[in-house]
Amino acid sequence: MSKPMTGAKMVVQALIDQGVDVVFGYPGGAVLPIYDEIFQQNHIQHILVRHEQAAVHAAEGYARSTGKPGVALVTSGPGATNAVTGLTDALMDSIPIIVLTGQVPTFMIGSDAFQEADTVGITRPCTKHNWLVKETDDLARVLHEAFHVATSGRPGPVLIDIPKDVQFATGKYTEKKARKSYYQPQVKGDITSITELAAAMEKAKRPIFYTGGGVINSGAAASQLLRELVAATNFPITSTLMGLGAYPASGDNWLGMLGMHGLYEANMAMHGCDLMINIGARFDDRITGTLDKFSPNSKKAHIDIDVSSINKVVHVDIPIVGDVAHVLEDLLKVWKSGGRKTNAEGVSKWWDQINLWRKVDCLKFEQTGKVIKPQYALQRLEALTKGHDRYITTEVGQHQMWAAQYLGFEDPNRWMTSGGLGTMGYGFPASVGVQMAHRDALVINVAGEASWLMNMQEMGTVTQYKLPVKQFILNNERLGMVRQWQQLLHGERYSSSWSESLPDFVKLAEAFGAKGIRCDDPADLDDAIMEMINHDGPVVFDCLVEKHENCYPMIPSGKPHNEMLMGDASTEGAITGSGQALV
Repeated sequence: MSKPMTGAKMVVQALIDQGVDVVFGYPGGAVLPIYDEIFQQNHIQHILVRHEQAAVHAAEGYARSTGKPGVALVTSGPGATNAVTGLTDALMDSIPIIVLTGQVPTFMIGSDAFQEADTVGITRPCTKHNWLVKETDDLARVLHEAFHVATSGRPGPVLIDIPKDVQFATGKYTEKKARKSYYQPQVKGDITSITELAAAMEKAKRPIFYTGGGVINSGAAASQLLRELVAATNFPITSTLMGLGAYPASGDNWLGMLGMHGLYEANMAMHGCDLMINIGARFDDRITGTLDKFSPNSKKAHIDIDVSSINKVVHVDIPIVGDVAHVLEDLLKVWKSGGRKTNAEGVSKWWDQINLWRKVDCLKFEQTGKVIKPQYALQRLEALTKGHDRYITTEVGQHQMWAAQYLGFEDPNRWMTSGGLGTMGYGFPASVGVQMAHRDALVINVAGEASWLMNMQEMGTVTQYKLPVKQFILNNERLGMVRQWQQLLHGERYSSSWSESLPDFVKLAEAFGAKGIRCDDPADLDDAIMEMINHDGPVVFDCLVEKHENCYPMIPSGKPHNEMLMGDASTEGAITGSGQALV
């Protein structure tokens, strides 16, 4: 069924038909017809951000915390180019978002018109797919197709570039299910390969589940099936930064995050395993380190919906292309129906070894004196907020890694951070998107002062829309991770790794009509955090922490998983190349 309407109205109608309830955007001349249609309806709320990059990150936060696609609307030229960082971030982390951009009229394309840019050309490398719509009759089909492409298979960002004359012109609007999509990714895994994996699981003496963001992207069912599989096998489980929450942090089999700043026991288990089962992760370099030293004696299986990820970085013995939820469902059926059992003796000895590694207590620190340790700040934040309906976003840097280490996540979709691209400035606008999706939840952005300043203008957004997001800034007056690398790898030459002109964050918050809290004494920290939690509006919490604290454990560049730098308080001795603590 089709009916005539303008291109601008088609955009709004398609968003309504797709179940969109919020759009993050910033108006400009090339999208004014769409904004005019938004003004004349009450189904979709538009959130006026202060920068187009923030619109896309907010859409990411909305998508990651709900499992539904996020939507951003920006104008042509600089509006579109400002969206590129968010698009690339979403592509790297497989986040389903739809970005709508305005474009100069079709007859002016290529004339260097005012605010013209080759948006499709610029964004082709940083989107899953993009479209330039030159005919109004094509617009409805493309809009519906965009939602399908963004959310099917490996999720990701898509972009639709819409010239202004296409928005004004009248065409035929078709409903979203009027045409079957040409894009139908494979979701069921090969049962022969799944059976082969089950057989390998029976024989394994030192197995490990290595999970990633693909588990969360696959939906709540995938996380539940993963938990059932862990319970059925008693195998240890670790996760990438992006996969936190798919398996509960309180679970007995949980080893914590692995990778460059992962936990000692997780990294040691990855190095020493004889069967690695990768579920929805992509063998990122922050996980693998030096490839020829990565998990050198293991058989490797890889479950991923993206066929191009299989054998892209690490060659695997058992490749399984399919959606995580579908594959785990079939794997559990094969496991249970065959009455399969693990190598109980081997797995028991493996747990004995893992428990020895756990005793190293790699996250141990000492909070002494009158200066707040960043680890202590996050430990107290965890203790005082864990009973709440809580969502955490982060910026990028040391604070991000400490948050991953010290905050526990029991469920998926509660942890929003920039993984692959490592985008400073991500966390604040992402927290805006999360709070819009969960108006009554406690949403906290764990930030560093340098990252937070990159998109601090969104204070205007949170006060305008009365969003009670909490900005928990670990303020060390340094670019912390840059400073750490300069200390460890560049002879302590601290080149441009601090700012000599930081604002008073309390006054800054008050200037925007928000609440500012400052804390610099460990004895006052609990009361200050509770004041932040109990305030019913937006808060900027300026937590002054130790300026030169390093984030450990850390795998130095070029080293294998069993060679980690450890904090002074966390180890009983040096860690040798064999991974043993010298006690």
